[in-house]
Amino acid sequence: MLTPRYALVAYVRNPVGEFVERLRRQLHPELPHLAAHLTVLPPRLLQGTEQSAVETLEEVCSQVAPFMVTLGDVETFVPRTPTVFIRVAEASYRMRELHDQLNTKALAAQEEWPYMPHLTIVKMSDESQAQQAYRVARERWTHFQGSRDLQVSELTFVREDEQNCWLDLAGVPLGRQLVS
Repeated sequence: MLTPRYALVAYVRNPVGEFVERLRRQLHPELPHLAAHLTVLPPRLLQGTEQSAVETLEEVCSQVAPFMVTLGDVETFVPRTPTVFIRVAEASYRMRELHDQLNTKALAAQEEWPYMPHLTIVKMSDESQAQQAYRVARERWTHFQGSRDLQVSELTFVREDEQNCWLDLAGVPLGRQLVS
């Protein structure tokens, strides 16, 4: 059995999230359905228990007020990884600050790549598939008519149960105490 990895995300449950989930199913239908989300802490091993991680989350998040971010353009992490995403264009510094505050204690990890706030559309199997997905996603995103503003008000602590399958462990609101 693999050692479980953990991450911290802000789910996007609005028309942008619906757009991304629909596009992901079209671009990579064989992947399990993943809810649209902004990644705050990328996947990592814990440096303690799940309970100590939740305590750290509650402590830090209670001191951070909810905030708005604005999404920018579709981009790709190719050649580092065959991932297509939408960059957080405005208030990305708030996401970076939150990442830095939470990358501590049981949640501390040396990141594989520099943290960049984004909303993943899809991770493909190889670079050529990612380039094709990027072209399609970029074109579709230019026609998206809804608001590109997102409220970041609650984070969700998740554990990878199997590859591409994540389980929600705790919802942690910003500026308040833990919710069950």
